[in-house]
Amino acid sequence: MVVATRNRARRLQALLESLAVQRDARFEVIVVVDGSTDDTDAVVAAAANDGMSLSAVRLEGEGRGPATARNVGWRRAGAPLVAFIDDDCVADGRWLAELLAAHRAAPGALVQGRTQADPAELTKLSAFSRSVIVEQLGPWFETCNIGYPKQLLERLGGFDEAFPAPALEDTDLALRALEAGAPAVFAPDALVSHAVHVPGALGLVRDASRWGALARLVKRHPEVREQLVHGVFWKPSHERLLLALLAVGLARRTRGASFGLVLPYLLCHRPDHNSLAGTAAALPAHALVDGAEVAALLAESAATRTLVV
Repeated sequence: MVVATRNRARRLQALLESLAVQRDARFEVIVVVDGSTDDTDAVVAAAANDGMSLSAVRLEGEGRGPATARNVGWRRAGAPLVAFIDDDCVADGRWLAELLAAHRAAPGALVQGRTQADPAELTKLSAFSRSVIVEQLGPWFETCNIGYPKQLLERLGGFDEAFPAPALEDTDLALRALEAGAPAVFAPDALVSHAVHVPGALGLVRDASRWGALARLVKRHPEVREQLVHGVFWKPSHERLLLALLAVGLARRTRGASFGLVLPYLLCHRPDHNSLAGTAAALPAHALVDGAEVAALLAESAATRTLVV
């Protein structure tokens, strides 16, 4: 299996501890350290000394991105199935055994497992947190919990390193696999728990630029539009933000009547909060996050000549 990691030593330690107790599966772990500057090397060394079949590769520099790191990892793998898991996840004790069972039942297929928000961190879920939840096959095929036949990776050339940020390089690989005729299966008992990160609104704004890659993904795989709102908007909140901005722009001309168009945006974020008043108080922060994402998408839309908002 392959783990790409960068500056998440404590998270990586928890992952490796969960891999050390995997049941009913023989495996090797390849950790690709993507320019980490924290205690990652010590964590990897300790896991190797504890008897796990583990090898590490260090990529020097400021971080070359998960696509590059995973490519380095899977090309060193010797097993017919290459499992990928992220460094901010913890694997259930039978995670790998279940992935392998699904692989044996469908040898040429990519195998996606089930991912939940870490039960130990559910209290951290909020309007401005993030995690990964996967309860069925696709549509994004996140690499936090997936397995590919090595022959399929070789045929596809692996991850496209033109996706330098951790965003949608995994979806692109899976869609190329499906377009090449590979089947995909879901293994619901191959369970991984994903960390709940709390970057806050400003952290999400700083992180927004990477989501511009969605326009590039749609350019390459037009079928992704089926996952978008009206085939154009990544999130319902993006469409409603633009309506709200239109309302503000027309306020003087309509003597304030256009402010009614702000209400759909407010209601869009209502499920994220305990009250309508709390939603209204957080609306400027939501607008900053949604606005940064829309700006990133529009910039990449212009570059690719593919409209995604």
